Order: sequence, then C-alpha cells, then structure tokens
Amino acid sequence: MLTSVLILVREADWPHFGLLVQNASKSIKAIEIMLSMSTQFARAVLDAAPDAMVVVDTQGIVRYANKQVAALFGFEHDEIIGFAVERLIPERFWGRHETHRKGYVEGMRARPMGQGLALFARRQDGSEFPVEVSLSPIRDEGTSMVAAAIRDVTGRKKAEAELVVAREAAEAAREVADRANQAKSRFLATASHDLRQPLQVLALLNGTLRRVVAPNVDAIEAVEQQELAIGAMSRLLNALLDIGKLESGAIKPDPIDFAVAEIFRELRQEFAQIALNKGLSLEIEDSADIAHSDPSLVEQILRNLLSNAIKYTRSGRVRVRSSRINSGIRIDVIDTGIGIPAEQIPYIYDEFYQVGVATNTTRDGYGLGLSIVLRIVALLRADLDVKSEVNKGSTFSLVLPSSLRATAAPAAAPAASPAREVRRADARLLLVEDDPAVQMATKMLLKAGGYRVMSASTRADALQIAQTQPVDLLITDYHLGAGETGTQVIAELRQILGPSLKAILVTGDTSSAVRELGSDPHLRVASKPIQAEQLLVLIATVLAG
Repeated sequence: MLTSVLILVREADWPHFGLLVQNASKSIKAIEIMLSMSTQFARAVLDAAPDAMVVVDTQGIVRYANKQVAALFGFEHDEIIGFAVERLIPERFWGRHETHRKGYVEGMRARPMGQGLALFARRQDGSEFPVEVSLSPIRDEGTSMVAAAIRDVTGRKKAEAELVVAREAAEAAREVADRANQAKSRFLATASHDLRQPLQVLALLNGTLRRVVAPNVDAIEAVEQQELAIGAMSRLLNALLDIGKLESGAIKPDPIDFAVAEIFRELRQEFAQIALNKGLSLEIEDSADIAHSDPSLVEQILRNLLSNAIKYTRSGRVRVRSSRINSGIRIDVIDTGIGIPAEQIPYIYDEFYQVGVATNTTRDGYGLGLSIVLRIVALLRADLDVKSEVNKGSTFSLVLPSSLRATAAPAAAPAASPAREVRRADARLLLVEDDPAVQMATKMLLKAGGYRVMSASTRADALQIAQTQPVDLLITDYHLGAGETGTQVIAELRQILGPSLKAILVTGDTSSAVRELGSDPHLRVASKPIQAEQLLVLIATVLAG
C-alpha cells in the first residue's frame, strides 16, 4: 500500500526550495506550498511525482492532475480538470465512492484509501486495472482539498495471483504425494508380510528336504542349490523392501537412550559363526557407552556394515568398537579386507554398486546394503565416514549423539532361564501361525528336527492348548489374523504358564516388534524369512539357555 509521496524540485529551478517532499508526513505541507504558488509551477511539481496524482476539492471535482494521470488513464489534462473524480472509477463503484468521499471530508487525515479492499480504476477506453491510492488532506485559509496519489499495481497483483496458483498447485502436488506415500506404505506393510510368506515356506521345506532326502549325490546338490537360490531371493527382497520403506517415509525414527553393548551382543551372536566359517577373527569389544538414537535402526546400519566387512575380507579379522568423542559416540567397523580405491569411494552408496565387480558378472549380493545404510544415517541425522586403503582394509565410522546420563557397565550375558533344560526329544513346541502353508512347512521342519509340535492358528486356539498341555517353547508369528499379534499371544500364555516361558517371535517387521517388547531375556526375535538351519539352531539355543 502506498504510504508516502516523494516530490522533488530541482534547485536550479528554485534555489530556495530544495527538497520539497521526503515522506508522507511532509507531503501535505508541500502541496499547500505548491497551491500558494502559480498554477504553472504547481503543475511542474506535480508532474515530477512518480505516481499519478490528482487534487480534488470537497465536492469531488478534480482541480489539479499531473502528467502521470494522462499516461495512466489515457485522458488529456484538460479532459479531467473540472470533472468529478468518479470519472476515474468504474461506474459500478460510483455510489459507494461518493459516500466514502463525503465521509473522508468530514474527518480528513493522511491514510490509504479503502484499506483491506480491492480497488480498481477506469481508463478512458473503459478498461479497468487494480490500484492503490494514498490520500492526504490539504488545508489553507479555510480551503480544504484532498491529494490522491494513485499507483497501478497490475504487475504485483498478477504476481500475487500466480503465487497463489503456484501455492495451490504445490499443495495439491503435496497431497497427491502424501496419498501416494500412504498407498506405498500400505503396500510395503502388506508386502513385508505377504511377499515373505512364500519365501519362508520354501526355506522351511528346503530344510526339511535336507533331512529326509535319500543319500543321493544329485539330490543333495539340488537341495543345496535350491537353498542358495532361496537365500539370494530373501536377501534381495529384504533389501528392496527396506529401501521402499525408507523412501516412502514409512520408517520413523524413535530415539531413546540405549546401551551400545546390547547391540554389540546381538551382532556377536549373529555373525560369530559366519566369520568363523570364513576363517576370520571377529572381535566385538565390550562397551560402556550409552547413545541416544533409534537402536533398531542403528543395529540395521551396523548389521549391514559388518556383513560387508566379512564379505570383503578374505583373511585376517573384523573388529567392532565404540568410543566417546566430544558429545557423541563413535562406532567403528574395521576390517583387513580388499579395501576401496579412492576414486570408487564416492560411488559405494549407489544402488547395485559393488567394489571390483563388473556389470553383468556373477555377484555376491546386490550392492544395496550401503545404499540402505546411507538412507538410515540421513534419517537419524547421524554421521558416517569411511577410510580405506587397497589391500589393507576399510574403516566405517558411525557417529551418534551420546546420552546425557552416565555410561553403563558392559552388559553381561542374560542369565540362564530358571525353566528346566530339556532334551530335543522331550521338548514340546507350540507353533502359532495363521498362514496354513507356513504352518505346515514349519511343522514338517520341526518334526524332522526331532521335536514334538503342537500348532494353533489363532490366539484363542493357543490359549486352549496352553490350558491343557505343557509348553517348553512358544514360536509365534508377529502378525496374526483379525488384528492379533504374537506379542499378545506371548503375554497371555505367560499368564497361564508363567513369566519365564521361552518364546521366539518370527516377523518381517522386526523394528516395531523390538520396540514393543523391549528387553526380554526369555525371548528372541527372528526376521522373516528365516533359513531352516538358522531356525533350528535358534530353537536349540533358546531351549538350552
């Protein structure tokens, strides 16, 4: 809104006048002085103003107008002088304008005209355009007039309208993107369960075949190749689903204080045998550090880094350690592997990129692990650094915020369950699984492994069995039918069989399951699809623990 009128009079034209007007507070006095001069000089001063200016008497008659009025409205000077100011206004506003003009005359003061309203002016040819008008009263020896400075704001209004359109388009696009992400999240939530189910069946049936197949070399080799194919499909599916969840925003970090040693213990249990099978030394140091972040996402980062370190290390060792730096916790994954050439380091986080592996050649993995790592690091607002030397090894360093509370003592291994230890032949396993194919395949594997198995499809069926039969170990899927969850089954069976009932929760949604359960010494979580041998080893470990 125009709030001031600037009128300059060249000193060469009037040495004693100098600068007549500098701001709105001086405009009234300046125009009063002008009107006391000759009409010719007053017009010269008005013509120097950058905006169209008219001086109107209390009856609404135009007494003075500058050149900008002619340029803006298309009227010659003599065509507007002596006519009502309404001639410059669209006819539909004449009645209201006359009322407003009379009201202004009764209490004249410098102010914008029609504040908060959309004002329009009318050219001689009848076209209309948006304007801003600033009014200033003029009083001199009983004579009152009004000076109006008029500014064409067509360009600004157009820009404002375009901005509104752009904002509405952006909001519409954002709504579409939100709906797309919600749909993608729903799909991924379903896919995380449903797509893993057939792979779980294949993995369990493969494990059963290993135990019942005839001692035929070709048959054994076929089963082994099948197991390799199932494992490859499982890893690729897990990686693609993880990337999809991260890109859709389905994964939200839940930062808490947690002991680094807890994650180290899980990593040690998961990777010790893998490293040993490859002839590597796995050193995961004790830690007293407490970090503040999302422990399940941090564990996923470290699991990918540790898996890569073992994969790319032919001999030597892989080491994991933590240390305090300033106000953070740094976790290093160090290997004596093949290393990364300096020129390849910028590309290691790209999808499907693998160091030293040419396109269209046999690949060990799919090069998605570090891409997932980078996305999670960004989600956690953490820092990740890599240092590497060819043929000497690499160090990946993850820096997390530290907790404000004191460090914790190194975590001890969980105490042995007070429940009795059982032999495999005596162990009574209760399987709760609502998918008929997965339930059948799991039962076949467990029976081939020498266990006695009871099965249920719902929470109610499981409770009925627990009320009549002893149970040494509960194995339950996380997502059951009718909105039921495996955590509910565990909690209700422990009310019947005691709080030390051992349980294995099988899920394709490990993070949410872990957050809900917290630390439970009598429970282990297995990520679906789990390989048959891994499941049998886990069962034996939990029963003996």
